[in-house]
Amino acid sequence: MVHVDNALAGRITSAGLTSAAAVRAAGGLAGLAAAGLFYSTVVERNAFTLRHSTLSVLEPGAAPLRVLHISDLHMTPHQRLKQAWVSELEALEPDLVINTGDNLAHPQAVPAVIQSLGGLLSRPGMFIFGSNDYFGPRLKNPLQYFRSDHTRTFGDPLPWQDLRAAFIERGWLDATHTVRELEVSGVRVVAAGVDDPHIERDRYETIAGRPNPLAHLRLGLTHSPEPRVLDRFADDGYDLVMAGHTHGGQLCLPFFGALVTNCELDRSRVKGVSSWGSTMKLHVSAGLGTSPYAPARFCCRPEASLLTLTPVSNGDAEFAEDHSLPQLASEIG
Repeated sequence: MVHVDNALAGRITSAGLTSAAAVRAAGGLAGLAAAGLFYSTVVERNAFTLRHSTLSVLEPGAAPLRVLHISDLHMTPHQRLKQAWVSELEALEPDLVINTGDNLAHPQAVPAVIQSLGGLLSRPGMFIFGSNDYFGPRLKNPLQYFRSDHTRTFGDPLPWQDLRAAFIERGWLDATHTVRELEVSGVRVVAAGVDDPHIERDRYETIAGRPNPLAHLRLGLTHSPEPRVLDRFADDGYDLVMAGHTHGGQLCLPFFGALVTNCELDRSRVKGVSSWGSTMKLHVSAGLGTSPYAPARFCCRPEASLLTLTPVSNGDAEFAEDHSLPQLASEIG
């Protein structure tokens, strides 16, 4: 008969308990990771939200103007939930629609974009493009986003000319490197935009100079909110610049916010309304999509924004109200 002393038996029992605890802890962490992955890729990625904000940026005496800001659709043909949600935005009846680019994520997505925007294309609207209107998505090392100087890699060309032709045919104005003046609901708007500065396609000198001082609203458009471009708009006296690109950080942490902005903009302005310079306002949309190679959002729901612009004498106010899509089934494609 083999005798095991009490001390050795205790050590064996303790080792067994420690091993079992480690297995349970590892299982718990794996389960937590799986739940987080499911939530970010299936639930939050499809929890589309409408953000409401009120900004006093118009000249005194102007009537309020309701502007719908859409950005970063990153559309593929089979994203039915996103297409259905976007199509419902027509019911908001905005006075003006602004699209700040990155509409495409697939060479056959142009019809899906046009069909989703639907009746919004019959309303006054302006657009500029982003890099993912010109080039398709590619698989990338996510650590690259923590380096602003990483080498840019581009996917296959996308049919941006077809998208531009469809927008223009329906009445939207291309604001890329041009100054546009129009009257919307009694508000005189002068707007100018640049091509995507994230890939150095911007040519601000084509629109440089102070905009029409008789306008009620001086509006600047850029896909990526690069500070060097924002400074130029502010120096020229623009009231409001609208941008996208950042996805609001896309993967954020509670009580900390965005980890990165994917541009030179600081994290505090990664989405929503902020001030730039002494008088200009900046609105950055967190966007409605993601790259097909990174289909996840965490603490950063996909969004469109409805901005109510009022005269400066009314004082600033900002608030957010969420309207989420009830279906949370995963999109395919």
